[in-house]
Amino acid sequence: MAQVDLDRLQAAIGEIADPHTGQTLAAAKSVAGVDADGGRISLRLSLGYPAAGWHQALAAQIDQVAAGVPGVEAVAVDITTRVIPHQVQKTLQRMQGIKNIIVVASGKGGVGKSTTSANLALALAAEGASVGLLDADIYGPSQPRMMGISGNPESADGKTIEPMRNYGVQCMSIGFLIDEEQPMVWRGPMVTQALEQLLRDTRWEDLDYLVIDMPPGTGDTQLTLSQKVPVAGALIVTTPQDIALLDARKGLEMFKKVEVPVLGIVENMSTHICSSCGHEEHIFGAGGGAAMAADCGVELLGSLPLDIRIREQADGGRPTVVAEPDSAIAAAYREIARKMAGRLAVRARDYSGSFPKIVIQNT
Repeated sequence: MAQVDLDRLQAAIGEIADPHTGQTLAAAKSVAGVDADGGRISLRLSLGYPAAGWHQALAAQIDQVAAGVPGVEAVAVDITTRVIPHQVQKTLQRMQGIKNIIVVASGKGGVGKSTTSANLALALAAEGASVGLLDADIYGPSQPRMMGISGNPESADGKTIEPMRNYGVQCMSIGFLIDEEQPMVWRGPMVTQALEQLLRDTRWEDLDYLVIDMPPGTGDTQLTLSQKVPVAGALIVTTPQDIALLDARKGLEMFKKVEVPVLGIVENMSTHICSSCGHEEHIFGAGGGAAMAADCGVELLGSLPLDIRIREQADGGRPTVVAEPDSAIAAAYREIARKMAGRLAVRARDYSGSFPKIVIQNT
């Protein structure tokens, strides 16, 4: 029996492309170790982002590659996830209990940003991450209804509040603190102060990702939050329509100005699927998201259809990822979530928590 060349095997596996990071497994340093017992191989992989839905396909690809190395009889693959904190704006430090904050933004309202935020948070959780969702739209909070949560949050110490929970996601919104039909007649400074309190006074519990559903636009509230909240990355949601794309570009440029990396673009309502006959058509135009991504030097992470089920399920408090977890639409959300987290995984790490604090005392 030929002895397995482990270096050759590891090199071959390392050349496998990871579609979620845009790198090979070797470049992303995902191959943690390879051992052999005769022709039986034990392979350990460590991914920097949650990807439970991809593990089976990845293992099958590894089997195929390993079959081309002489002496290999079988491969046992152990895939683990290790999410680390990534760099935020230079003047800020990341928050305790939250490894990475990802903001989901749009240049204008009505493009499905909140629905996308909810489904992406649920998709990250389904992929194996610890996830929180902050509804930052003070004037029109929608996450309580979308996430199927009612009631008021508790406070054990009278100073901080416990996040509300459903579907494995920790949630916070001004909607938990007011009546659903009560209008918020507040000026800008009150809004930003309220948002900072919701963010910092919530007892988030060991989150890999906090997804923030940003209010639409690029005004004072959005700019202030982008300057004061330690953000690891941003996601832009748009529709293919020219008007939406113009405003989405403004949102993208805002994040560039405050040194927040844009992880990618999601084109929502890309096509309309008729609920009667299943016919699919581009009612808002075609290719707008891809063209914007190419022009701005970012990636189009995925496209989502205008489908009545997405709206009905979100309105009913069971977003698509949990209402129809095996559907093609849920699979699209999970693929976008993996790409979003994968693109973040290969960005610079935040080392601020790795160094001890030096205190000088007079003795």
